[in-house]
Amino acid sequence: MLPDHAVDRLLENASIVAKACKTNNVEQWDIVGFQSYGHELDIEAGKITLAGGGGEGGFGVRVLEGGRFGFAHLVDVSGAERAVQQALSIARKSPVVAGFVLPSEQQAQEVGGRFDRDILDLGPEDLLQQADDIISAVASADERAVVTGGGVGVSATAGCLMTSEGILSHGLTTSHGMGIQVSLDVDGQVTSSYQGDSSRKRMKELPSCIDRAVHWAQITQNPIEVESGASETPVLMTSEGFSPLFSMVVPPAMLGEKMVREESFWSGKLGEIVMAEDLNIVDHGLLEGGFSSGSRDAEGVPRQVRPLVQGGRLEAMLWSTRDAAQQVAQGRIEKASSTGSAVSSSHQSPPSTGCTELQFTSTQGASSWEALLERMQDGFIVNSVMGAHTANPTSGDFSVTTSTILRVEGGEIVGPLKQAGLSGNLAKALQSGVHLGDDVRRQGSYSSGSMHLPDALLMNGLRVNPA
Repeated sequence: MLPDHAVDRLLENASIVAKACKTNNVEQWDIVGFQSYGHELDIEAGKITLAGGGGEGGFGVRVLEGGRFGFAHLVDVSGAERAVQQALSIARKSPVVAGFVLPSEQQAQEVGGRFDRDILDLGPEDLLQQADDIISAVASADERAVVTGGGVGVSATAGCLMTSEGILSHGLTTSHGMGIQVSLDVDGQVTSSYQGDSSRKRMKELPSCIDRAVHWAQITQNPIEVESGASETPVLMTSEGFSPLFSMVVPPAMLGEKMVREESFWSGKLGEIVMAEDLNIVDHGLLEGGFSSGSRDAEGVPRQVRPLVQGGRLEAMLWSTRDAAQQVAQGRIEKASSTGSAVSSSHQSPPSTGCTELQFTSTQGASSWEALLERMQDGFIVNSVMGAHTANPTSGDFSVTTSTILRVEGGEIVGPLKQAGLSGNLAKALQSGVHLGDDVRRQGSYSSGSMHLPDALLMNGLRVNPA
C-alpha cells in the first residue's frame, strides 16, 4: 500500500518548494506536505457495493514578509515557483500582523503508536473478507438485521514539515477504520443505528461497534406511548450521542481567538469556575496512538499536555503562533503565545488554532452503566442526535432531534420513543450534576482533533419533547 521510500520522496519534493522560496528571497516560510495511500470499500443493503483505492496529497506553502503572510497549495512541485509567487502576491496585499514571526526550532518529544506496519499488509482482499465477516456477524446477532450502509478502510500517510527557521519533521502514520449502519425491518417497522470505530493500529476483525449497532437497532423497536410536551429532565447521553454536541460547543470555547473576541461562552472567565468542580478537560497533544497528537503542531511548535479545565476552573486557552500575534496586535489581549495548538486539516489550508486529543474526566471517578441509571431514576437515554451542527458555539444553546431515545423510570429502561426533540444549553448543563461512565470511546470532532468521551449523565438544564 505504501511505496518504498515515500518519506524520502516527500522530503525531496518539499526541498524543491523550499528552493523556490529562497530563490524568491522569501523572509520566512514553512511547508507542509502529505501523501496518503489507502484502500476502502462500501457496504449497502447487505452487500459490498464499491471497492477502491489510490493516493492523494500535495504541499502547502506559507510565506511571511514584514508581518504579512500568504498561502498557496500545489500538487505537482513543477509548479513550485508559481505557488510561491502566488503566496507572495497574497501576502503583499494582506494586512500587517505586528509581531508575527515563525517559531524557531525547539526540542520536541517523540510520540509513539501512530504507525502500525501490520496495516501496510492489508490489501483489498483483506478488506473484502472483513466486510463479509461484518455482514455475517450482524446476521448472526439478529437474523432480521441488515447492514444498510457503512464501510471499511485502511490508509497510510507520509507527512513532513519544513521551515526557514530550521524545523524539519517527518514520519508515517496509519489508520484502520469502519462504520456500519444496521437496520431492522420488523413488520414494516424500521429502526436503525450507526456505530463506528477507528485506530492507528490494526483493529480486531469484529470490533465492539458491531454489537453496539445491532443492540441499538434492537432496543429502539416497539416504541411506547408517552405524553407530549417539553419538560426539563435528566438525560443519559452515550458517548456517541454526547460527542456531536460536545464537539460543536466545547472545543471552540477554548480557542484563545474566540475567547478574546467575545465569541466563547467562557470569554472573560479565565481562572473562574465554569463547570462542575469535579470535571477536568485536558488537551493531550502527546497521546500515544492519537489521531491528532504528535511531536509538533502544524507550525513546528512542540506539542504539550495542557490542562484546560481543572476542578471545574478554566485554566488556559489555546493559541497558534499566528492567532496569538494577531490578537495581541489588535489589542484584544496584552500578551499571548503559541501553546503548540496549530492544526492543519490538509495541505490546502494554512494552520489555525485547534484541539488535539481532548480528554473529559471527573475526579469523582467513573460509574457503571447500571449505576448511572440508578442515579438518574427517571429520565431518558439518547444515543444519537440530528442537527448538532446547528448548536451555537458562542452561547452553548442547542436544539436537536433524536430517534434513538429510551425512556427510563425508577432506574429501569421501559421502552423507546419514536422520536423526540432535545434542547438546552450545554455550558449550563455541565455546571452541576454531571456523572461520567466508565467506558471511554474515541470520537471525531466537528471542530478539530479527537475527543475521548465516556457516557455522560446530565442531571440539569436539558429538555426533552417527545414527538
